[in-house]
Amino acid sequence: MRFAAIADVHGNYLALEAILADISAQGIEEIVNLGDMASGPLDARRTMDMLMALDAVHVLGNHDRYLIDRPPEKMGSWDRPAHAQLESRHLDWLRALPPTRVYRDQVFLCHATPAHDEVYWLDTVLPDGTVRMASLEAIEQEAKGITQPLILCGHTHLARAVRLGDGRLIVNPGSVGSPGYRDVHPYKHVIEAGTPDARYALLELARGNWRVTFRHVPYDHDAMAALARQNGQPELASALATGWIR
Repeated sequence: MRFAAIADVHGNYLALEAILADISAQGIEEIVNLGDMASGPLDARRTMDMLMALDAVHVLGNHDRYLIDRPPEKMGSWDRPAHAQLESRHLDWLRALPPTRVYRDQVFLCHATPAHDEVYWLDTVLPDGTVRMASLEAIEQEAKGITQPLILCGHTHLARAVRLGDGRLIVNPGSVGSPGYRDVHPYKHVIEAGTPDARYALLELARGNWRVTFRHVPYDHDAMAALARQNGQPELASALATGWIR
């Protein structure tokens, strides 16, 4: 069993094109998508068209939910411009997606944590804004009741793998299309991936054990940075161009 996991495309269709080409080059035919597909000041419509045409297993992310559970005037700065680009067919497709699901009996899929789509799982934010790996105890607490040996999540945009005490493996594949952002919950902090590459993960079950390979794929990130800058998002433009918020 071998498949690819993607997450947090955030309207970056050029990054999505690059990782889909890389997945194909690896001979992978099965893909799971962990959500946050369209929101961002980039190209939501083209990104959603690509994802809807993809033969993949999808779950709903928090930013996907924001596009369908509130009026545009209540949306944030990443969701409002995406919503303006989308048609009813895109939104209806999102409405049909579940927040969690089990893939091929072996893999539990969610966007952030099993119970909440806005909570960091493998990372934590300290009051001074420092972002670090969460404690094993806190990670295991969120994994209670999940019986699948492989658990996939996204949301933080940081590629990470954590082995639980009972042998289960939790993997965040990193973000396809957004290598950095600033947030205020639970405290003010910055997420920075450190490179502008598109990211995803390859998962393989071999001799009873799950193996993960993180892939960093170069693409025309300067074009996406220019689009973010044109649309009034200089910090995102910096992240797309360099992997750092400046």
